[in-house]
Amino acid sequence: MMISLLKFLPQEFTIDFMRRRWIGFIFSAALTLASLVSIAVQGFNFGIDFSGGVLIEAEVPEGVHVSDIRAKVSSLDLGEVAVTTLGETGREVSLRLGQPKDSDEKSEMRAVAKIKEVLGEGYTYKRVDVVGPKVGGELIQDGVYAILGAMAIIGIYIWIRFEWQYSIGAMLGLIHDVVTAAGIFSIFQIEFDLTVVAALLTVAGYSINDTVVQFDRVRENLRRYKKMELYDLLNRSLNEVFTRTLLTSTTTFLAAASLLAFGGDVLRGFSLAVTWGVIAGTYSSFYMALPTLLYTGLRRDDSEDAEVAKTDAMP
Repeated sequence: MMISLLKFLPQEFTIDFMRRRWIGFIFSAALTLASLVSIAVQGFNFGIDFSGGVLIEAEVPEGVHVSDIRAKVSSLDLGEVAVTTLGETGREVSLRLGQPKDSDEKSEMRAVAKIKEVLGEGYTYKRVDVVGPKVGGELIQDGVYAILGAMAIIGIYIWIRFEWQYSIGAMLGLIHDVVTAAGIFSIFQIEFDLTVVAALLTVAGYSINDTVVQFDRVRENLRRYKKMELYDLLNRSLNEVFTRTLLTSTTTFLAAASLLAFGGDVLRGFSLAVTWGVIAGTYSSFYMALPTLLYTGLRRDDSEDAEVAKTDAMP
């Protein structure tokens, strides 16, 4: 399929990406700011992994309605219990009991036993998760450390492999991609759980992949075109890798979007974050990471230029 698609793409692109860089900077800044404000003001809708409490997913017997289940569970006086249907059949339900004050894991297990007892026979329990308040708080902290640590290591890697000028653009793109991906969950109050943390780490890895490919091409062209203006050289580099980026991003997006559409409720948060990450990662590499090189004092290495020229002159 990709071979067929290549037939319809031009052999060489001549898009002036740098001309629209300020539109990209402003748009990215607005998205990032909106995400940060939402995270600071309304926070996240933490799932059971982080908030603590009880989550039960079960298949109900025929003839039992959500209203019947809600009435039975409410009679136990366990606090607020959310009962929702899952899937299209209406025979799968989710019961979510929030974390009561001064509770521990033993009290949560007793609550699970009471719920099962009051519901009676005929239920098939597919998932029962119990998370204490201490564990939930530790998971939030560990998730933040994991994301910040991954971004820091990626930044150091770019600094070592290229130069500090490249690492600035790479970190700006990473921050944009991860923050806006997290911002979607805050703005729309979509459940945020451990699978979303894994997705954010995946987004960081995917984002830097495109950027590294483009940085490599820029470095090659800096050695090859010694007299070319940096503005034109960056445009040329982006156009040279545009076909590759278009194909890889499209195939990855289709896979992530399929997972979002058909992966079910358990993987919905993960697939949503990855789908957005593919879009944001591709966009930020073109309109944040590369254009930043115009303002970081990127210089050519004359010794490398001489070496490359000597190599090119050899028979």
